[in-house]
Amino acid sequence: TQPVPNPVAYYLHHSPWWLHRFETLSNHFIELLVPFFLFLGRRACIIHGLLQILFQGVLIISGNLGFLNWLTMVPSLACFDDATLGFLFPSGPGSLKDQVLQMQREIRGARSKPRFGSVVRRAANVSLGVLLAWLSVPVVLNLLSSRQVMNTHFNSLHIVNAYGTFRSITRERIEVILQGTASANASAPDAVWEDYEFKCKPGDPSRRPCLMSPYHYRLDWLMCFAAFQTYEQNDWILHLAGKLLASDPEALSLLAHNPFAGRPPPRRLRDPPPPRGSLSSQFSWHNSDLGREESSSITHPDPKRQSQEEQGRPRTGAQLCRRSQPGSSCPVG
Repeated sequence: TQPVPNPVAYYLHHSPWWLHRFETLSNHFIELLVPFFLFLGRRACIIHGLLQILFQGVLIISGNLGFLNWLTMVPSLACFDDATLGFLFPSGPGSLKDQVLQMQREIRGARSKPRFGSVVRRAANVSLGVLLAWLSVPVVLNLLSSRQVMNTHFNSLHIVNAYGTFRSITRERIEVILQGTASANASAPDAVWEDYEFKCKPGDPSRRPCLMSPYHYRLDWLMCFAAFQTYEQNDWILHLAGKLLASDPEALSLLAHNPFAGRPPPRRLRDPPPPRGSLSSQFSWHNSDLGREESSSITHPDPKRQSQEEQGRPRTGAQLCRRSQPGSSCPVG
C-alpha cells in the first residue's frame, strides 16, 4: 500500500513473519537509538553514519520514494573524518593525501594561543546550547504530561511539520483510475471507456511496477494521496481533467499511454465505480464523473456547502459531479 510500489515490494510484502519483525525492530533501533551515537565519540559516530546510509539504501531498494533517501544520506557523510575516508585518495610522496597529512602535522606542532575569534565562537555555542535547553523545558514537560497537547509550543513559529504523511499505513488500496469515452451517451451500457495509463502509478494489474528512484514522478505520487481525500482538497485533478479533455500535449506527456492518441479527445472522463462487493470509498473519487461542457462548472455533492461566491464563479476545464448509484451518469448541460 505504499504510494508507488516498486518491483521488490511484492517479494518483501510476502516475506516471512520473522523478517517483518526484524524490519520493525531494526527501524526503531536506527531511528530512535542510533542518532545518539553522534555524541559517543569517533567510532560510534562512524557506526552511526554507516547504519544510516545502510538504512537509506534498504529504503531505496524497498520503496519508490524518489530522491528523498538519497538526500538523507548526505548529512551522514559528515560522520566520516579524513582518516576514515583516506582510502579513497591515492597515497605516496607528493600526493594529495600526503600533502594533507603534512599540513595536519604542522598544525599540531604549532602551539598557537587561542585567538579572539575562537573564544567568541565557543561562547556563542555555549549560549546557544543553554538557550535551546531553556526553551525545551515546556516542550519536554508537555511531552511527559498525561494531558499532552501536540505541537502546542512551536506550531506558531511555523518552523517544523507534524509527522503526518506515513503516520499510519492502510491495509487496503484505493486507486484513482481515469477513464475516457468518445460515446455520445456515456451512461449507455454499450459506452466504451478506455483507461489512461500513468508512467509509474499502479493501474493495469498485469503491468510490472516501475523503479523511479532517484527520479520522482510527482503526478503519480500525488494520485495516491488524492484517492484518500476529496476533490476539494485536490483541485489540481480538475485542471488535469480539463487538460486531458482538451488533449493538451504537456499534460499528456506526463502519462505513459493516451488511449485517444491520433483521435479526437474524449467527450467525458470518469473514475469508474468500484467492483461489486468491494469496500465503497467515503471520498468523491469513487462513483464520480469528470464531464466536459461548453460552460464548465463544479457541481458539489452538497450545494449548502458552497458559498454564493463560488456558485457564481466560472470554472474552466472540467465538471465533477457525483452519481447516486454506481454506473449512473452525470447530466450534461
